[in-house]
Amino acid sequence: MKIIYVILAAITAAFLLGITAYAEPVSVDISAKSAILINTDTGTVISEKNAHEKRAMASTTKIMTALITLESGDLDRHFIVDSMAIKVEGTSMGLREGDTVTRRALCYGMLLPSGNDAANAAAVNIAGSLSAFADLMNKRAAQIGMKDTHFVTPSGLDANGHYTTAYDMALLTREALKNEEFRRICGMQSAEVEFGAPPYKRTLGNSNKLLYMYDGCIGVKTGFTDNARRCLVSAAERNGCTLIAVTLNAPDDWNDHRKLLDDGFKKLRTYNIGVTSFAIPVEGGITNVVTAVPEEKTQLGLTADEAKNIRVRYSVPEFVYADIGKGEQLGYADIYLGQQFLKRVKLNADESVERASPLESLWDRFIITFTG
Repeated sequence: MKIIYVILAAITAAFLLGITAYAEPVSVDISAKSAILINTDTGTVISEKNAHEKRAMASTTKIMTALITLESGDLDRHFIVDSMAIKVEGTSMGLREGDTVTRRALCYGMLLPSGNDAANAAAVNIAGSLSAFADLMNKRAAQIGMKDTHFVTPSGLDANGHYTTAYDMALLTREALKNEEFRRICGMQSAEVEFGAPPYKRTLGNSNKLLYMYDGCIGVKTGFTDNARRCLVSAAERNGCTLIAVTLNAPDDWNDHRKLLDDGFKKLRTYNIGVTSFAIPVEGGITNVVTAVPEEKTQLGLTADEAKNIRVRYSVPEFVYADIGKGEQLGYADIYLGQQFLKRVKLNADESVERASPLESLWDRFIITFTG
């Protein structure tokens, strides 16, 4: 079946906000030694400060630990925590020797109260040891493109060779937010979680004050150690635009993030991506054509420079055969920022087209032969 490819620029503004160039140095006064602000929809760096300098990242490490835990499966299978794994200093979700828990509950424990016990318990349950889990973390980091990161501990406690950059943490967070369960958990101010011996319900609070300090905040993770100092990763949504901010070694991190996010939202506006419908010939149907329409409306938060480089590439068949059900996928539209793939939108049949009877098919061929 022949496929038709078309590349078009197709965007219309939905909200008109002030626009400036992206990938510039941070223009607001912040305390952080390293910082970055990215557009979540595209991954574009909006502003940065020493974003590629390697630094300790404290409990923001648990973004990776939680992501791997959620991707490991068996989230609701109960097991008894490893007694040695939970004997760890620092913040805790309250695990004790002999407690029964699930991997999902451990994700609440590491993302809300930043439990080092939760991170270690998950690591040992998944990989068998902390070092083996660190290997999984580094493999996943390589897949994401975190070139200046090396994980040693699942909790983020200080260790030789445990480091990242603000840029790499932004890449990780963008990947993690694609996981719906991660996105949901990290945005909760508190949650009721069941564990214990025997398990019983208790409430865990989130250490991320930005969730109620900043309008539109959807997460993500706090961190502190004596070596790393205060670290914070946040994400926020406004008017269809989503931003990720990262600060490492930031004495005034709450205010740093409010300034970074406010500045970023001034530089973005929401665009409707105009995805075209196609009339596709039908062979052997009761009608001769079917229309492939976008499955959904697509909006992206973009800077002005990004908007100039949005392209839509279509893949649709030259013709299709009946039967066709309403909503059946007939093609797709791929949205790009320059050469970077952003999103695929399905093109589906807007109506059903039944197969024609033999008599109807014969009549159609007769009409075509003697009239056309």
